[in-house]
Amino acid sequence: MPVPVPRQRDIPGTESGPGATSSLTLLVIEDDPAGGLTVPEILDADGHRIRLRSARNLTEAARLLTPDVNCVLLDLALPHGPGVGSGSGSGDAAADPFGALRQVLRIAPRHAVLVLTAEDDAERAAEAVRVGAQDFLFRDELDGRLLSRAIRYAVERKRADIAQYKLAESKLRAQENARLERGLLPHPLLEGSDLRFAARYRPGRSRALLGGDFYDTVRTPDGTVHAMIGDVCGHGPDEAALGVELRIAWRALTLAGLCGDDLLATLQEVLEVERPCEEIFATLCTVDIAPDGRRAGLCLAGHPAPLISRPGRPARLLPYENSGPALGLLPRARWPRRQVELGGTWSLMLYTDGLIEGKIGQGKERLGQDGMVEMINRHLADGLSGEGLLEASVTEARRLNGGELTDDVAVVLLSRAEG
Repeated sequence: MPVPVPRQRDIPGTESGPGATSSLTLLVIEDDPAGGLTVPEILDADGHRIRLRSARNLTEAARLLTPDVNCVLLDLALPHGPGVGSGSGSGDAAADPFGALRQVLRIAPRHAVLVLTAEDDAERAAEAVRVGAQDFLFRDELDGRLLSRAIRYAVERKRADIAQYKLAESKLRAQENARLERGLLPHPLLEGSDLRFAARYRPGRSRALLGGDFYDTVRTPDGTVHAMIGDVCGHGPDEAALGVELRIAWRALTLAGLCGDDLLATLQEVLEVERPCEEIFATLCTVDIAPDGRRAGLCLAGHPAPLISRPGRPARLLPYENSGPALGLLPRARWPRRQVELGGTWSLMLYTDGLIEGKIGQGKERLGQDGMVEMINRHLADGLSGEGLLEASVTEARRLNGGELTDDVAVVLLSRAEG
């Protein structure tokens, strides 16, 4: 059946002159372009003519579907074949009454689509919208004003649909990335140990869960608890990925029995192979706590020394003389292992420099290690411990900085109570 549409004027695909870029283009797909509607012209909301193109079948429609087309008007009675390349098509419409519409939606996924049908076929028209069309029009009620309004509404609805789809896709991607990053965060292995563990992690990158800082804690079969914290220089995703690689390598090497200088030398080899450029280095602090919990071995590779607190004494930094260089700076470097007496009841805090490099107030002065020790002692005097101590410390560092800390922050607290 012929579809009544306005007769196509000789309007070029691209017009010159004022307002040409804002005009709309309608592609009409129907099998009798000789049919016409007695409307002199179709105007958009701004009074510009809506350009018309006609296609007799889906093959022609695919050829005429250029980027400047805003909307497609499809006759639901159009015969369709197995695909776009089927010429005028002679498929059985009864087998799939929306076959032509499905093919149009496939070849024009970003275009608004209107369907045209008879007034006594309202149920089919509504089903066409459920299939994917933006709206339907009845052939007997069609005029220029109704058609121009339907085109405008369909184009805006399609834009809204695409924006909503992109938003949902973006949220889904963000959720998948968050799940992936959460899966890369460490899960301490401390089963059988009497040590208590707490940690706080805050990446410097906006909307990220992982930064270049990394930490881990494991207990080996001999009862030794091994803890480490490190910091890859830089703040991007490459540095975050390298931090994850170093953490996983540290865990594997530790469980394999390496510690101290041997472990750090092997980690340096891993870093040298995996880093994106030779300027990348990483600082590291490792602590190996003896099975009785009263002493530990400490290795520092260019990293700030841990802080220890004991009952009745102010917290202080562990000795950091004779520490080795950061990983990746010097070939064949050595990292001395220092024996530290912990005592019976203690808390040991490992941290990255993001905690101490935040500013204090409006000047250039930074919190520093001395300021951090003073801050921790205040919180200890207030009775804070464990998670509460770490949360209060990170919160105060942010407050003193006047906002979010720009560097990654990782803090690990291991505690033991002799009883």
